[in-house]
Amino acid sequence: MAAQTCWTLIQVVAAMTTKQRVRVVEVGPRDGLQNEQQLLTCEQKITLVEALADTGLDYIETGSFVNPKWVPQMADSDKVFQGLHRKANITYAALTPNLKGFENALAAGANEVAVFAAASEGFSQKNINCSIDESIERFLPLMSAAKHSNMPVRGYISCIAGCPYEGDIEPAAVTRVARRLVDIGCREISLGDTIGVATPAQTREIIHAVCQYVSIEQLAVHMHDTQHRAIDNIQVALELGIRVIDSSIAGLGGCPYAEGASGNVATESVVQLLDQLGYHSGVNLEKLHDVGKDIAQTLNRSSPF
Repeated sequence: MAAQTCWTLIQVVAAMTTKQRVRVVEVGPRDGLQNEQQLLTCEQKITLVEALADTGLDYIETGSFVNPKWVPQMADSDKVFQGLHRKANITYAALTPNLKGFENALAAGANEVAVFAAASEGFSQKNINCSIDESIERFLPLMSAAKHSNMPVRGYISCIAGCPYEGDIEPAAVTRVARRLVDIGCREISLGDTIGVATPAQTREIIHAVCQYVSIEQLAVHMHDTQHRAIDNIQVALELGIRVIDSSIAGLGGCPYAEGASGNVATESVVQLLDQLGYHSGVNLEKLHDVGKDIAQTLNRSSPF
């Protein structure tokens, strides 16, 4: 009995001291680059994705299958996916607005897709020219095809705290969209502060509201650093139990439909925070800095690190 008790105590201590895993979702090759004015070649994008994979990141949003008229930077996403030297156990994901986008992503070899809705009617109309309800209805054929193909689907919600057209957004509005996306089959919901106005108090309120209907294990946060509060908001999310954080290498990009929304939170800053707080991301910060410096040089901009 004493030996069994001793072994139980050892197991408890081991569980307490094991670093909690936090997944870093790298969105630089898609959400980052789509808002950069300088168009990169297919080869440059492939180099970026492969370099990110070498840092230990296991989820990389690699491209999007939207109308190239609206997002020219993503016009060659099919070639980027097809040209990659892939690593095992890495998710190479794509943003897909509709069934045609999903079919193109599937053909290109994406192993996860994401759909996007907004918590703001005004933003939904400006971004995809339809209401929130209409946008979610458009996803239904995509969700059916994804289920048939055993393709996981992630759901983004834009403007969780504020909208450039409507101002403040109520947490109840975010909750309604999150519930709808889960109901139609999204495995995970990424809560996006698209214009970077959220405060830690707002972030806490939003997550509490959404968690009344969606499991904390199904939530991620996607914080922009426009007001330099992204890291503070991420800390709140971590405190509340969220274990998936979106970020962009070197802080690239923003939202092409929200003026002043430049500045995704940098992956380097997120990984540094996780290291400092004792979480395990599996990402090598030194290698990450090298990738950030390289892509900043490619884009003829100074590295933030």
